[in-house]
Amino acid sequence: MIKFFILSFIAIRWQISYNSGVMMKILLKLFVCVLVAAGVNAFAAEETVRLWDGDAPYAQGKEDKDIPTLTIFLPAKEKANGSAVIVCPGGGYWMLADKLEGSEYAQFLANHGVTAFLLKYRLASSGYRHPAMWMDAARAIRYVRFNSQKWGVDVNKVGIIGSSAGGHLVSSVLTHYELENPKVTDPIDRLSSRPDFGILCYPVITSGEFANKGTIEHLLGKEPSEGMLEYVSSEKQVDKNTPPCFIWHTFEDEIVPVENSLFFAAALRKAGVPFDLHIYEKGIHGLALAGERYKSVEGMTEAEYHPWTHDLLYWLKARGIIKE
Repeated sequence: MIKFFILSFIAIRWQISYNSGVMMKILLKLFVCVLVAAGVNAFAAEETVRLWDGDAPYAQGKEDKDIPTLTIFLPAKEKANGSAVIVCPGGGYWMLADKLEGSEYAQFLANHGVTAFLLKYRLASSGYRHPAMWMDAARAIRYVRFNSQKWGVDVNKVGIIGSSAGGHLVSSVLTHYELENPKVTDPIDRLSSRPDFGILCYPVITSGEFANKGTIEHLLGKEPSEGMLEYVSSEKQVDKNTPPCFIWHTFEDEIVPVENSLFFAAALRKAGVPFDLHIYEKGIHGLALAGERYKSVEGMTEAEYHPWTHDLLYWLKARGIIKE
């Protein structure tokens, strides 16, 4: 059906003279509506912005790898609901899976009225350790709040999503945020870095028995102190003020054991923090939206996405974050 509409659109396009601008605009809007109704993303990144005008804290140079950025994915105006989500791709703090766990997440969220921001954070492969990554994510939340009017964002509906190591970064921001401080010189850094909600996809959480050792080593180095290991073990950092969370994992995950999500959910439960936990039996690590490692959702409709996406939308609606 989608192929039929695409081919029909192309055929009609070439039958219309270049002077028929009004008709062309009408057809283009109709084409986009068909794609959206069918669950096919029709949005593209609008712009990419630096999180700091000058050097980022602890910057080791001025190359692209030293410059954390946000790429903005705006929803259609008629669907925008004021919510925003920072997207943190996984990659073990060594690389960024910025398509399958990045831009495709952002496009999916934009399709449901969310203004999405793809975060490019600094990595161990470029010589960075904690707290550089955490500072980038915290700054991203503040940056979105500071520019909320520009993008039509409700400052009380700013969430964050991450997969694998990106999920660890999310858990770090959820548990180690800073509240608004009017005494800070930088007007962006005056704002709160506390997310309003978190979405954790097969996340790295613990530095203990069930840790993904490579991720923790990339974050802290080869010989971290016991104090730092405890600090980045997010299940030990949860308290009653941790934001509500949506968490999903698979029993079969062979890279990040399911215990990571179970430990975090147990800590949330003990602290009285609301959460939605989904453990699916089947599926190896890195399922992203398509439900298969390394598979893009290009050519798929949302009805074909992994069930976690539908469960997430249900949760977001139930919490009043999106309205559909």
